[in-house]
Amino acid sequence: MIKIELMEASVDEKCVVHNLSQFYLYEFSTYMSSIALGDNALYNGLPDLDEYWEHPNRIAFIIRVDSELAGFVLVIKGLDDEPNQIGEFFIMKKFNGKGVGKTVATKIFDMFPGKWLIHEMWNNYKAQAFWRSVISSYTSGEYREYYDDRRRPFQEFITNKT
Repeated sequence: MIKIELMEASVDEKCVVHNLSQFYLYEFSTYMSSIALGDNALYNGLPDLDEYWEHPNRIAFIIRVDSELAGFVLVIKGLDDEPNQIGEFFIMKKFNGKGVGKTVATKIFDMFPGKWLIHEMWNNYKAQAFWRSVISSYTSGEYREYYDDRRRPFQEFITNKT
């Protein structure tokens, strides 16, 4: 049995999330042609990454599997009546298919009860299938899905765990 840890990233660990984001952006470049390597052979990074240490409603988490770095999750905690959201969600490929993503998503949903809004890129069918499966399982099918004018799917649901 693998051990999956989800820990809030400290300011000192911002560089860890930034470094992991290079792998994320590499994988994500498949879905967005605007993501390109700079002349220094690095991606520019996630544009709002600093906000996850500057604003109290944004929280960065590091994922470890059996103590090895395995990914990160960036959560946008809903203020007032706004829903919680996943800013970014990344699991290293070597951990795909082992239940890591589902376990992490479930832990995140449990940590932030209330309204949720998840969305995926219109052309990232793998992510769409993942989130539909996880959300359907977590909510016993009690969620709403719709598409925006850019064909991006959105899932809305409510968690009741405290």
